[in-house]
Amino acid sequence: MLPLEGIKIIDLTRILSGPYCTMTLADMGAEVIKIESPSGDDTRKWGPPFINEESAYYTSINRNKKSIVLNLKEEKGKEILLELVKNADVVVENFRPGTINRLGIGYETLKATNPRIILCSISGFGQTGSYAHKPGYDVLAQGMGGLMSVTGEKGKAPVKAGYSLADIGSGMWAAFGILTALWERERSNTGQWIDASLLDTMISWQTYLAGNYFATNEDPEPLGAAHPNIVPYQVFEASDGYFILAVGNDKLWEAFVDTVNIEEFRDEKFATNSKRLEHRELLISMLDELFKKKTVQEWVTLIENARIPCGPVNKFSDVLTDPHVLEREMVIEMTPQTGQPVKMLGIPVKLSRTPGKARSLPPRLGEHTEIILKELGYNIGEIDQLSKNGVINSFEQQPY
Repeated sequence: MLPLEGIKIIDLTRILSGPYCTMTLADMGAEVIKIESPSGDDTRKWGPPFINEESAYYTSINRNKKSIVLNLKEEKGKEILLELVKNADVVVENFRPGTINRLGIGYETLKATNPRIILCSISGFGQTGSYAHKPGYDVLAQGMGGLMSVTGEKGKAPVKAGYSLADIGSGMWAAFGILTALWERERSNTGQWIDASLLDTMISWQTYLAGNYFATNEDPEPLGAAHPNIVPYQVFEASDGYFILAVGNDKLWEAFVDTVNIEEFRDEKFATNSKRLEHRELLISMLDELFKKKTVQEWVTLIENARIPCGPVNKFSDVLTDPHVLEREMVIEMTPQTGQPVKMLGIPVKLSRTPGKARSLPPRLGEHTEIILKELGYNIGEIDQLSKNGVINSFEQQPY
């Protein structure tokens, strides 16, 4: 058995944070029923590129799920949703706060339907607080949460991370909250409401930078690829590209100096990390001059042979073809019944006895509508009538 087999999740989410959360749980065996409006998750149309008529974006975060189309603005649509909730464990949503109450499917309604239900809400700024009403987007959370103020080069414009850390991180925190609530429910036999937000995620990840601020009352500044507390610990330019050198302690610095065998680095002003921080600009300028004399591979080989943390700055084409990455099954390929094979990222958490599994490709819009309704006891005539009334889209497309 997969570790979360037997857990049923009703997924009302769209875009990124919620779908990423529910995919991680589906990978571990949870049954995830993706509830979509008749127009579907917006990301289905976010292309090119497209893979087998679905956007690459949508495909990347919706495997192992079932899709049912329900019009929740219709009373019958809400009635069907609540029927699903009766036998579910978790509901996940990422609407703006207040939306599920306006739709008539808020936490109190869900709890009255199923006292054991766990509701997980993901939003930009949380369900409470002065900013709760604001729309939440990843770039807003990165900016308002402080990340952009320390990302980029000193003296230049703020820069966001290269992919959506606030969305993806909030999805991870939400999954953590869901698993925690499921464990607690084993004792209390009662569900609860989980409140996860993009802004809280960005703030929770400040860790040592926030610690530095609390200790000094000084705002941290962007340092490019450098570290505020450790030197040298950053990206350097070689003759043909870039690599990372991470000298995390004084013993590693001594090993580095022995490896490059340059007397100037043995100067007392570089002997400890505190002194290297004090003389950061001088040391980095000396290292910059040195590292441009060899290629990335030459430096990585030399430094790694001395057991000092070091590695290239890879492009995606490097990472996603790396033998180690492939050995770790972090790139997988799934073959549909029709269409071209689909490559996607693998499962990052490896369980020794009950590992997760990519079992099915992302569902087409409404692919499982009829199947799910039949499981609830609806017959073909009733399903046809729901379709005519605009409650569902009963067109069940051919599965992958």
